[in-house]
Amino acid sequence: MRKRVALGVALLVVGVLAFSVLYRPFPSDRTPEGAYMRIARAVTDDRLTDMFPYLETDAQWASYTIRDMRAKACTRIRGSYPEPERSRMLAAYEPQANVPDGADVFALLARQRGWVARLRKDLSGVVRTEIDGDRASVVTARGTRYPFHRRDNGIWGLTIFTPELIAESERASRDLAVVTSAADDYGRAGDARRH
Repeated sequence: MRKRVALGVALLVVGVLAFSVLYRPFPSDRTPEGAYMRIARAVTDDRLTDMFPYLETDAQWASYTIRDMRAKACTRIRGSYPEPERSRMLAAYEPQANVPDGADVFALLARQRGWVARLRKDLSGVVRTEIDGDRASVVTARGTRYPFHRRDNGIWGLTIFTPELIAESERASRDLAVVTSAADDYGRAGDARRH
């Protein structure tokens, strides 16, 4: 009996030691390295919505704006546009309008625009991190520099997609204004025909 207990304790100790030697947790996401490693894992696992918390705030807001503007445009199109224009416009806007939130808009655009392929090609181990206030660069073994910005909550957010997401959100807002104007015109034309 004592031999079995001693053997069980020895196996437990070996298991704990092996786990502590082999297990390497990610650094905190409140470090640029930790945010970068979480992005790398999301890309590797093809779970792009998991990257969203590690984008800078402006990129996140832009993603939500894209979804909201596209959803409003689709509502106006469904209510006022005649066929075949209705079907054509909905086909263009619904992919971004019908997703649950900004993370899904980001994932959709990342696949459509080749951002995922670009990341897969360039991701490698972190060689060094250069921090300057709320800005940082993660330099990888391949020499790629990934820029980060510290968000208000302390998590570091990747900035490379921010300009494109902001441009797309501005485009979605302009498109909504055009759709609204056209929907109003279609509505007035329909009223005139009825009278």
